[in-house]
Amino acid sequence: MPSDAGGYHSYYPPPPYLPIQPGIIALRPLNLSDIFNGAFAYIRANPKTTLGVTTIVVLIAQSLALLLQFGPLATSGILEPPNLTGPDPDISVLVGSVLGGLAGGLATWISMILLSGLLTVIVGRAVFGSAITIGEAWHRVKGRLPALLGYTALESLGVVLLVAAVAGVIAVVAFVLNGWLAFAVGVPLVLGSAVTLAFVFTKLSFAPTLIVLERLPVIAAIERSFALVRHDFWRVFGIRLLAVLVAGLISGAVSMPFSLGSQALIIMGGSAGTALAGLVLAAVGSSIGQILTAPFTAGVVVLQYTDRRIRSEAFDLVLQTGAGRAPASPAESTDDLWLTRRP
Repeated sequence: MPSDAGGYHSYYPPPPYLPIQPGIIALRPLNLSDIFNGAFAYIRANPKTTLGVTTIVVLIAQSLALLLQFGPLATSGILEPPNLTGPDPDISVLVGSVLGGLAGGLATWISMILLSGLLTVIVGRAVFGSAITIGEAWHRVKGRLPALLGYTALESLGVVLLVAAVAGVIAVVAFVLNGWLAFAVGVPLVLGSAVTLAFVFTKLSFAPTLIVLERLPVIAAIERSFALVRHDFWRVFGIRLLAVLVAGLISGAVSMPFSLGSQALIIMGGSAGTALAGLVLAAVGSSIGQILTAPFTAGVVVLQYTDRRIRSEAFDLVLQTGAGRAPASPAESTDDLWLTRRP
């Protein structure tokens, strides 16, 4: 350390602190720009796996949904709208179409759960700058798929029960009293339900990520998600809402031409085949929108979860140990760093 002639020591200022950044984010508390940039960066860092797995899952889901919805009608030679009047109404055709639509929706629902889990694993590796193949991602997720399905089923059941309770109260008031009172009661109930759902969904934001990265069971993941969000609710809610709006704008802009073409075919076409072609065109637009936005949305969720752990648990110190070992160790060696409960 240099000294001057009078014996006083001169201290040079230390160099600026540069956080470690082995992958898509710096290992420190993240701001909005860090989270959004990281959600795009992991796609650029590993496009083959990220866009590949998204394309495969979305196309299979859309194809299966169309097949389940229109396959029974096509094989029966009945693509025209069912006849619900007259001596021989085609009730069975209508029921088959409805059941096919429900089955298609179920297939899409399951596929989106799987896609979310796969993308979560990809982001988890990208934090350390490590790539992962589709096969490796599936190997990491397949054991967690039952827990993901169970969590989503529980979440969906809660939504259904809440909506049914609100609808039941409004129906009873309308039947017993009158429509105006039902409207007066229904408006605050509907608004209150919307606020409740927004609150609960924000509190549960990290549950799927916890099921995959920390390998927690469903109830433990729900409890831990509530704990992570507890002291940062509005920030988590705001970033998630902004990410949904950005994804919606991108998806809408991409799918709009396909949607307009689909409507033109359905309205102007004179045959059931033309109408079916219009629906297929709409499905293509929807698929492209999902392929472009699903990785971004998943990236935002995982990076928000990472940020919450850094802020509340000094998790950046744990991640830095992984950054130090990552170049010399197998990529999967960092997977256990996400755990709070050691296997």
